[in-house]
Amino acid sequence: MKLEDIARLAGVSKAAVSLALNGKQGISEETRERILQLAEENGYKRKSRGNAAAEPGKKSLTFLAFANSGIVLEQYYEQPFFRELIHYIEERCRLGGYSLVYTSLDLEQMNDQVQAFGEELQSSGVILLGTNLNAAQISTIVEQLPVPVVVLDSCVETLPVHFVAINNVMGAYQAGKHLCELGHKRIGYIGSNVRMHNFDERRRGFMTALEASGLTVAETDSLAVAPTILSSQEALKQQLSECLASGTALPSAFFCECDYIAISAVKTLGELGYRVPEDVSIVGFDNISEARIVTPELTTVHVEKERLAHLSVDLVIQAIDAAVRTTTKTTIDTQFVVRGSSSAPGAGRV
Repeated sequence: MKLEDIARLAGVSKAAVSLALNGKQGISEETRERILQLAEENGYKRKSRGNAAAEPGKKSLTFLAFANSGIVLEQYYEQPFFRELIHYIEERCRLGGYSLVYTSLDLEQMNDQVQAFGEELQSSGVILLGTNLNAAQISTIVEQLPVPVVVLDSCVETLPVHFVAINNVMGAYQAGKHLCELGHKRIGYIGSNVRMHNFDERRRGFMTALEASGLTVAETDSLAVAPTILSSQEALKQQLSECLASGTALPSAFFCECDYIAISAVKTLGELGYRVPEDVSIVGFDNISEARIVTPELTTVHVEKERLAHLSVDLVIQAIDAAVRTTTKTTIDTQFVVRGSSSAPGAGRV
């Protein structure tokens, strides 16, 4: 009986099983109890792994995330973007002769938990998910960890820390350029109501593209919704309805700060009777697997999640082996993927 078998029986990811077996936060108590019960019923024997939960004969790295209610949810490993990222990290660790340990801490209790985590840490290095962390938080975490740390999915230029990040400015610029080249003159922006570094960079890149074409986003066409909901959203429906009630037509296109928002926008617009892309074009960011499932398939910015993962693992292993003090900041460019949710502006609706 392997970790994969328990995950399949429980209907969860391997990351969830690892968290449950190692008594780590990041899953609900109900899920934890179900996993532990299945493991016991099927004769799963935990190997002696120590605190780091490393596989026998292998060194280990720890993937550390801080969960909150905004971007990185408690069950972050089930969110499409992070699920893909963790999969590639785990693969790369295995190739490098390392096992991967998953640990999730509560962002609201960061100061209390980081010191204890650092004192108990037995892994050789840490890959820190920086998606929802600011500069001060990253600095505090890194200072208290006794091993090399690589921060993934964020970048703070002023910190002497290894970072591997997405070129968010480039990706959003590509999205804006695409819509301008299609001939859209009035373009809306649907952002996250929870802010972070990546989203701010995407806004900057998108606005730069529009400015190059002599366009701007009107204040009334700039909306904000929850960034982690794949279904239609009442908040978005209300904002769009208010725009229509004022006698103003909707923009012919919307750029959305992430695919979650874009997919939610497609579904919300459909409920309001709008067709995508015939009436309104939609462009997202991230290219999560669900972007190919929604109808129409989503035009989006492809993030090289595999390359992000591989570089993070390679960099932390290099830091462990060479004990190099000079830190590195790596930014991975994006690719723009045109699918069915964007087209030249049609007649529109009034």
